Amino acid sequence: MRTIGLLGGMSWESSALYYRLLNEAVRDRLGGLHSARCVLLSVDFAEIERLQVSGEWDRAGELLAADAEALEGAGAELVLLCTNTMHRVAPAIEAALTVPLLHIGDVTADAVTVAGLRRVGLLGTAFTMEQPFLSDRLAARGLHVLVPDPVDRELVHRVIYDELVLGVVRVESRQAVLAVVERLMAEGAEGVVLGCTELELLLGQDDVAVPVFPTTRLHVEAAVAVALG
Repeated sequence: MRTIGLLGGMSWESSALYYRLLNEAVRDRLGGLHSARCVLLSVDFAEIERLQVSGEWDRAGELLAADAEALEGAGAELVLLCTNTMHRVAPAIEAALTVPLLHIGDVTADAVTVAGLRRVGLLGTAFTMEQPFLSDRLAARGLHVLVPDPVDRELVHRVIYDELVLGVVRVESRQAVLAVVERLMAEGAEGVVLGCTELELLLGQDDVAVPVFPTTRLHVEAAVAVALG
């Protein structure tokens, strides 16, 4: 079993989900008392969020690249960046590593393609929905990406940062975000990408009439497949 490095803390709520899903996936594949061989480095999200808001992406990339190097130094043979938004700085992290960084956009695009879909709605933070780093990655794999309108983008972003990263899951917010999904479906979305790890605390396949692509779960499943060979 290869050692998986988890670069998390953005937020720790989503990193806890990563850790649980990772160990469940290994147990399901190997059975018995098996669990994942992994190393976790969890950052202080307040510092990263400040850099996001101020647009200091290069500085954020430097910090996360140094943390990724630390993971590799601790024995990681494969690194997961446990956040969609901070894949904005994935190139800086990749440049610092000699081991693979498994990109969340690639594994998501693979899952959508296997499902036979081409038009997907993308939910996430405002950074993820408005900047091209994830949507372009999906488009490069032949997908057409729809994002919510500005009002809906603000709603989804607020639910993520004011509630989900704090571990608050509200029924009212679930209904509001589901209404956003329905509007994307009306525009032609054949499926919806949960392009924020915390959104998986709020929505699941049972809530939505079209296929849902939970990026955290997909990321973990792909990593386990690589780690176990």
